[in-house]
Amino acid sequence: MGSNEKDLFSFAENLPDKYLVISARGPLTLGANRYGWFHVDFRDGKPNMKFEEQEASRKLLITFIGQMQQKFSFDANQVYLCGFSQGGIMSYSIALTHPELVKGIAVMSGRLLPQIKPFAAPDAKLKKLDMFISHGTADAVLTIDWAHSAKDYLKEHGLITNYNEYAGAGHEINKAMFTDLLAWLNK
Repeated sequence: MGSNEKDLFSFAENLPDKYLVISARGPLTLGANRYGWFHVDFRDGKPNMKFEEQEASRKLLITFIGQMQQKFSFDANQVYLCGFSQGGIMSYSIALTHPELVKGIAVMSGRLLPQIKPFAAPDAKLKKLDMFISHGTADAVLTIDWAHSAKDYLKEHGLITNYNEYAGAGHEINKAMFTDLLAWLNK
């Protein structure tokens, strides 16, 4: 939220050559070169979001994945979604509701929306997903509790995740997190 598609795309040159890297811009304009997938406010100390905007963005990304597959003819069984904060939220939302569209997701400092859980695909379809979860223990924007909650939910549904916490890290992608992401993508 509040960044653009160029932010995380700056990591693309460090990713394994076997990947076609596509970076998507959130559909909501929040300011000059600032975009988001949905509006959220933290006035009461916790994230309050407009779920209907998230739903519209989720559907838009599902369509976008299909359009990119047609345009670039990549293996549809090898799609990974990677996202930080809202991008991570969107990755969870797509993977859990449409696991047939992705092989795996990397969620960095994100959260699993409680509103998505009732729409999750059956466990048998989810088990194929490969997941990387990373979160800083000192994240004041989306606290580590969100990562713990997601990890517990995924474990309850038989999903094995590559889960990583970073002591003292805030709402950021630090060097250790990026190194672990690269190791996961290289496996």
